[in-house]
Amino acid sequence: MTENLSDIEKINAFSKKELKEDEVYVFTLTLCDNDVDRDNECFSKAALEELAPLFVGKTGISDHSMKSADQKARIFETFVEKAEGEKTAYGEELYRLKAKAYMLKNAETQALIDEIEGGIKKEVSVSCSMGGAVCSICGKDMKKERCEHIGGRRYGGRLCYRILTEPSDAYEFSFVAVPAQRRAGVTKAFGEKAELENAIKKVRTENGGAVLSSAEMKRLGDYIEALEEEARLGERYKKELCAEVIRLFGLRVPEVDIKLFSSVAAVMTVNELLGFKQGLEKSDKTAEIQLAPSENRGKTDFSQFRI
Repeated sequence: MTENLSDIEKINAFSKKELKEDEVYVFTLTLCDNDVDRDNECFSKAALEELAPLFVGKTGISDHSMKSADQKARIFETFVEKAEGEKTAYGEELYRLKAKAYMLKNAETQALIDEIEGGIKKEVSVSCSMGGAVCSICGKDMKKERCEHIGGRRYGGRLCYRILTEPSDAYEFSFVAVPAQRRAGVTKAFGEKAELENAIKKVRTENGGAVLSSAEMKRLGDYIEALEEEARLGERYKKELCAEVIRLFGLRVPEVDIKLFSSVAAVMTVNELLGFKQGLEKSDKTAEIQLAPSENRGKTDFSQFRI
């Protein structure tokens, strides 16, 4: 039973050579909890318990860098701990997923060890894959069906947030400046999205050429195809918007050469075109109000001149 093993015995389960206690630096950290975070999401208590074994053996890095040179620590034990006397934003008992990690004591890691000891490096973020995200208001799982509720808003006095469930994998933990979770920090990914994000990170950070798994290559290929389709739809929308703005301009400002304005509209951004469209539509309504026939037109009693 691993519960009866000492820290160094658990650490040596991951090392190739037999490490001694004075060769490693051991520290404890909070990976995540079941409170609502800055993204208006929270893990269920059951999800924390399911995540715990998944994080054993995972590496510690900085800012979610995918470079092997940035690996600094490794988790060798995890456990879920109740925070006595503390509650979540929705009034339930607060639970934390905690971990014990180690790093080698050497000249390269001494600066990081000093920063941890000095309280400089303390916020962490974890990367994991979650299978479900349940709305706290209607109970719908956004992975399976649409939900109209918006995270962070209140409905009938109840806060809307997503409850993350069904963890399938854990990837790493990172030291970060601003974590999503206020007490620890967490960056989450849902299933296939995690593979896509990992592939993009590899491409961005590996200067010598990223090595992608077949699953990551597929996700990246699908993502590029989706972007291309969105680009085509966006271009079509812009052309239709441009044509509508030119039409409105011709109606509202007939004294200006429409060909001249068309050349100007062709190089406008979507936001600029939308601004012109709203302005032209507004000016049209103003004109209608100004020119509207009035039953009292021509009927005046000159009361404004009475003393």
